[in-house]
Amino acid sequence: MAGRINDDDVKAVRDAVPIDAVVSDYLQLRNAGGGNLKGLCPFHDEKSPSFQVSPSKGLYHCFGCQAGGDTLDFIMKIDHLSFSEAVERLAGQAGITLRYEEGGYTAGTSGRGERIRLVEAHKAAALFYVDQLDSPEAEIGRTFLAERGFDQAAAAHFSVGYSPAGWDHLTRFLRGKGFSDKELITSGLAQDSRSGKPIDRFRGRLMWPIRDITGEVVGFGARKLRDDDNGPKYLNTPETAIYKKSQVLYGIDLAKKEIAKTSRAVVVEGYTDVMACHMAGVTTAIATCGTAFGGDHIKILRRLLMDNATAEVIFTFDGDAAGQKAALRAFEDDQKFAAETSITIAPGGMDPCDLRLAQGDAAVSGLVEARTPLFEFALRHIVSRHNLENPAGRAAALDEAAPVVANIKNIAIQHESAVQLAGMLGIRDEQFVVKRVAQLARWARERGGQPPQRQGRGRSSYEAAAAPAERPAGGPALNLRSPAHRTERELLKLALQRPALVSPAFDAYGMDEFTAPPYAAVRQAILDAGGASLGTEDYLARVREAAPNDTVRALVTELAVEAIHAKTVDEIYAGVQLVQVRLRAVDRRVHEIQGTLSRLGQQAPPEQLAAVQEELWVLQQYGQRLRNRGAEGL
Repeated sequence: MAGRINDDDVKAVRDAVPIDAVVSDYLQLRNAGGGNLKGLCPFHDEKSPSFQVSPSKGLYHCFGCQAGGDTLDFIMKIDHLSFSEAVERLAGQAGITLRYEEGGYTAGTSGRGERIRLVEAHKAAALFYVDQLDSPEAEIGRTFLAERGFDQAAAAHFSVGYSPAGWDHLTRFLRGKGFSDKELITSGLAQDSRSGKPIDRFRGRLMWPIRDITGEVVGFGARKLRDDDNGPKYLNTPETAIYKKSQVLYGIDLAKKEIAKTSRAVVVEGYTDVMACHMAGVTTAIATCGTAFGGDHIKILRRLLMDNATAEVIFTFDGDAAGQKAALRAFEDDQKFAAETSITIAPGGMDPCDLRLAQGDAAVSGLVEARTPLFEFALRHIVSRHNLENPAGRAAALDEAAPVVANIKNIAIQHESAVQLAGMLGIRDEQFVVKRVAQLARWARERGGQPPQRQGRGRSSYEAAAAPAERPAGGPALNLRSPAHRTERELLKLALQRPALVSPAFDAYGMDEFTAPPYAAVRQAILDAGGASLGTEDYLARVREAAPNDTVRALVTELAVEAIHAKTVDEIYAGVQLVQVRLRAVDRRVHEIQGTLSRLGQQAPPEQLAAVQEELWVLQQYGQRLRNRGAEGL
């Protein structure tokens, strides 16, 4: 085993890979003001972005679920990596060779985390399969692609490959790369044989690499090519530590930028459909991998779409019974999107790949544009099950369809759909249907069925942080309606984000000047890190390391990322916060001394009374000076 990674190398990795570049591989980021970026948190479901990234500080923080930290913390949390695995991954991206305290530079497999090894094995396998597509044996695979309209360039763009028909071609290749039999089995690239030796899982098949949103190969989809292959038509990688079929979308690595740019995603059903769409110019196409479109897939898309008002998800399904069933299943998840959802069905039951072959690229792009709102498709399906020739049938259809319309998020669309439903049912009194839908929607809101409202633009982060459900479990409560707590928070944000504006005065402030225990703990961490006057490049990292526990460390991160509440952050604003915190501390001490004098009375020894009265006089004069002169009086 390799030892502990050298501290200087860890720092070099943190500095070399910007946090916004790392985070943007997983979600869309937009300007949040003050140099910060915001997006939908990848660690919990939310309707409006409370996840903020500070590129200048190398930190992130979610004001909804309180997740936060630096680049390494983000990678560890989102990809379930150990600290060393996260460092190794980012070091690989940055081209940094790591040193270990007990064993020199990284070499071979020594000390590498399991996930890193599995990803490396898949990367090597993908290159092997691509090379094999040029072999004589792979002629059947090249013919399959050509018959579906894909030339060599298309195959290369999607890294399509071929797995040789022998028992252990890939296994022997990966052994030669230093991978153990255990790693090959664990990765799903190989499987045990009757002889007890590992053999290739995929043999004699066309291979599509399945990548996660960052572009790492985590699995494969394999298409049967020969009649003597007794396996299923499509064979996918089994569930592994890096491959969860419900959490991956084929083509997401190629489509994510265009999805974020256009606020549109097109969901198709297979690998060749994704290829056909991209070749036809629909570069937002993605597909599930051997499973139905579900909640985890929605989370991936929502982070890219940012749930803005114009976002749209378009599903393409075959026109057969299975396709209709899939469309209705997708509609069940419609309310999990803030985006509008639509459906499009190709003529004659063709999928996008067949359509491109038959009618060309323009037909594929035209298919996407000829979409129908998914709720309208669901309504027509519901209505078609009832006999509309008699009043009882129309009433039954209304009873089933009205709740569907009432669930539509957009009120204007909800009203129009109610009118449309009346037309579908042949009910001439449109207002009767409109009122019925409005009543159901109102009942849903009263019973808590309405999706949570988005955070208004005018809501301050003080209010957001003050919400009881949003505080970290186990952390002391903060009353952010208290002027004292609000000012202490602002001063600590300045000390962490703009230390030069509050130094050297801040370093003379005591723990007792912060009335909220969590803020006093942050003040202590700043002191233990060397003080705000230190101002070194790794100042924030030192403060986070000096925090006594994860709760305080999370608060340091939160304060380092949260926006300072001033249009102009300068020495004047910083001086006001310094004065207010100090003045409140002085006033508290004056109040305490006045209580002491009252308790002592006139019977106390004269020298004791004189000492207390002198302290009171000094503090009162100091307080008056602060009120008159502001920061100059400090």
